[in-house]
Amino acid sequence: MALPSAMVAAAVLAASTISISAAVLFAVTAIGLLAWAWRLLRKVDNAAQRIDAVRGDASSSDSLEDGLAAIERKMAALNHRMAAAHPISGLPVREALLAQMNSDRTGMLGVIAFTDFDRLTAFDPALGERIFAASAARLRSMLPPDRFIAQIDRGHVGLWFGGAVAVATAQAELEAIGYALGEAIEDNGTTIIPQIGIRQARFDEADEIEPGALIARTLALFALPAGAIPKPDQPAVDYADLARDRYALEQDLRQAISRRELRLEFQPLIDAGAGRVCGAEALIRWNHVERGAVPPARFIPIVEAMGMASEIGMWALNAAAREAQRWATHGLEHVRVAVNVSGLQLERDDLPILVQRTLERHELGPSALEIELTESVATSDAEHCRQIFKGLRAIGVKLAVDDFGTGYSGFSSLRTLAFDKIKIDREFVTGVDTRTDSQAICQSIIALGRGLGIRVLAEGVERREEYEWLRRHGCQHFQGYYFARPMRSEAFVAFVRDSARLTEMLRLGVTPNQIEEKLRA
Repeated sequence: MALPSAMVAAAVLAASTISISAAVLFAVTAIGLLAWAWRLLRKVDNAAQRIDAVRGDASSSDSLEDGLAAIERKMAALNHRMAAAHPISGLPVREALLAQMNSDRTGMLGVIAFTDFDRLTAFDPALGERIFAASAARLRSMLPPDRFIAQIDRGHVGLWFGGAVAVATAQAELEAIGYALGEAIEDNGTTIIPQIGIRQARFDEADEIEPGALIARTLALFALPAGAIPKPDQPAVDYADLARDRYALEQDLRQAISRRELRLEFQPLIDAGAGRVCGAEALIRWNHVERGAVPPARFIPIVEAMGMASEIGMWALNAAAREAQRWATHGLEHVRVAVNVSGLQLERDDLPILVQRTLERHELGPSALEIELTESVATSDAEHCRQIFKGLRAIGVKLAVDDFGTGYSGFSSLRTLAFDKIKIDREFVTGVDTRTDSQAICQSIIALGRGLGIRVLAEGVERREEYEWLRRHGCQHFQGYYFARPMRSEAFVAFVRDSARLTEMLRLGVTPNQIEEKLRA
């Protein structure tokens, strides 16, 4: 498309004071900034017309000089901003995207994060930059010609879908892009699989949100857990406020131990065969001074993401051991406390030493402690875990695998990692009395545990019918709301001593001998 003659005249008129290279103009059109450049050149055109109006008037020389100076400033700004491109990706920078959003007034913003960019550049800056440049080139090649793209932050690229693009279309394109960008990249014999994150947000000028603010809020979404991310059709949600709240929680968590806001609650572990409480699982609770009780589902993922799992895990281990020692003084020596261990704690080679020192500090025997970890954590590095487990067993500490059956390794993990107890995940326990698929899974795990001599505990038992079905089919150990919710230490001691109440809850219409006969059948 040819530029209007007035625009050409204005450019010629300004040539005596500034220089605009043909290369810059070509770069502008190549990166999709023609519409933005058109608006700035129209301002130059208007200034040139004003100069033409006063050119024949000798008394207006001052106005002419002012007009020429204005053109020079406009064209200098145009030259600087149009030439701006990110040195690594070669993409236009944030200002270009802001101008396009302001021009369209409505549309969808997609942000693609190369989440491992900073990690790569931390130990090999050249490699990180090459991978990022290759990913940016791959991204450009898969986009339609009219899709606007810009570099908006370190390791973050913005895609702009104008108002004419349907939200569903934009989302489908972003999902396809995320999948394609995750393909491996070869670099001088090194294979890198990029880690890609995608966020999106709807922009509408009528919402009175500036494009810059929307970009900042969308970037802030990468700091939020997946479940907390609003849908893109919720423009009124303040994404920055969500990220600010998450940051505040992180800061408060760093001080929660020193402020004594963390505490433990204990959920009884029931041995139905012996008719008694055999232990308790220690569960962390956070009572914030202003927020009140913060649900574990909210703060535990933040603890893990912040890398504080080791610190808080050690606090929980010490607090649990302290309570177990107190229980022993109340005559409950047979009660074992189970403490969850995170993946970060398991990575430490000195975990067995830390556990042994904790037991010695609180004058506890190893039989008072049981270490629980999820199947996915236990099988993430089988050889390393095997060495850690060997050290823990040498002390005499028991090991339990939580959420068994939900990981990809399944039963095969028991062949390489020897556990003392399997906990059937609540997913299979819920409704087991009516669901044939859960019945098949539970029966298989119970039979497996019996064959390997490993205790099997059903967690998440909330109804008597679930307990009775599992008990009749050979399960002996239980945990769940049917018996008791998590409670403070004093209430737990009282629960253990209320043997009559537990006996009533454990009562069945069949005898233990009949259960054994059913297992042998």
